[in-house]
Amino acid sequence: MLTTVAVLMGLSGLVPAAQAGTNEVDVSLVLAVDTSRSMDFEEIGIQREGYVEALKHKEFLDAVKGGLTGRIAISYFEWAGYVVQDSVIDWQVIETEEDAIAFAGKIEARPIATQRRTSISTAIGQGASMIITSPFRGRREVIDVSGDGPNNSGNPVIPARDKAVASGMIINGLAIMLRPSDAPNGLDTYYADCVIGGPGAFVLPVHKIEDFAVAVRRKLVLEISGLSPPATVQRIAGAGPVTDCLVGEKQWRDFFDR
Repeated sequence: MLTTVAVLMGLSGLVPAAQAGTNEVDVSLVLAVDTSRSMDFEEIGIQREGYVEALKHKEFLDAVKGGLTGRIAISYFEWAGYVVQDSVIDWQVIETEEDAIAFAGKIEARPIATQRRTSISTAIGQGASMIITSPFRGRREVIDVSGDGPNNSGNPVIPARDKAVASGMIINGLAIMLRPSDAPNGLDTYYADCVIGGPGAFVLPVHKIEDFAVAVRRKLVLEISGLSPPATVQRIAGAGPVTDCLVGEKQWRDFFDR
């Protein structure tokens, strides 16, 4: 965690401790949003709208206000084979409807663009780094990863996942399953076995584009409230993986070996 001195240095996008009153929040939440080229502009646009709508929704705000401190810290970035640096929206406290609308507006203002490859490990690493260097102390620290395919670039996903979880973080997943994926047993199973981790970690699948906004809102409410979804979308704690977590890397290698 950054010290109070670092916060008072006026780092861009951060809320000074004097203004925030305290650096304690119920949840430190990083939204890591996939913008790889396996999704078209319509899908990325609807994904973007889903986050914007969810952040403005009463159900989300009620979940924030229902916490012990009644406030969360939230940040955002987009990723594909790498982190899109100009997409990073630094930490902001959400305590009121105005706070939520302001943060949603920053996401909404982002240009829609796509990038090559899929590196979930890089997304997890970025999310973990943002939490570690955050000026806020969350009672829970959550990396929220949305994606539509398995890891096929950068480092393998399992070590990145395990390192973040060992640091006390929770990784949840939103598996975008609008089209068949490269994960043989389904992308939700891949996320359950290879991506998510930590106490109460879960993955929610999205099968229809019109369901995206509701799925995002439900996911945010669960993360802020510390609740768990039904077991049908949750890997049982301690169960061994049934998925080859290197499937994406192998498929990419096979593509070039033809």
